[in-house]
Amino acid sequence: MSVTSSRTRGGSRNRAEHLGPDRRRPQILDAALQIANEDGISSVTIASIASSLDVTRPVVYACFSSRSEILAALIDREERYLGEALPGILRARAVDATEAVFIEGFQALLAAVAARPQAWRLLYGNPDAEVTELFGRGRAIVVERCRQLLAPTLDAWGTDDAERKLSALVEFWVSSGEGAVRTLLGSDSDHSMTPHDLGAFIGAAVYRGMRSA
Repeated sequence: MSVTSSRTRGGSRNRAEHLGPDRRRPQILDAALQIANEDGISSVTIASIASSLDVTRPVVYACFSSRSEILAALIDREERYLGEALPGILRARAVDATEAVFIEGFQALLAAVAARPQAWRLLYGNPDAEVTELFGRGRAIVVERCRQLLAPTLDAWGTDDAERKLSALVEFWVSSGEGAVRTLLGSDSDHSMTPHDLGAFIGAAVYRGMRSA
């Protein structure tokens, strides 16, 4: 992360470069995300963010009034990134939902995770109660989109008692995706699967589970 303050010859902090709140806020959120991933949400404080950016605390306070406001803004931003990725993950090919469609969807999901792991780790891999409390809208969007896609698919498959099973199957689908995300984020061994291979494995398993329901 780049240093944004000017310094005296003796090395002490002089004053932060004046960027204005609109330019400074993204830097503050980026710093908060990095701290959360490296040291946990509890380590995200006004002081730690200021230290990470090499600025004074008033510079941070000029953009956000509190730590809670920073966390809320960070979760909101990362949820928006998730929302932008959804069209490529949940394709509108519901009635023609073959095994290949499910595989492609899970591969797209895990490719998005691999491209922005810190954000996904914050939302899906963080057990901190503060994150759990703030996060929820993004998952609700995913659940509703899956429900919209799956309802006509079950009808096309001729699933018995489809309407009664719909909620359980949607939760199965979404939870499988969350599990795949956590598996990818937690993979650090030589035997871990690539996003492509893990997506193919989970996508096929979910498809077969739903078809047999």
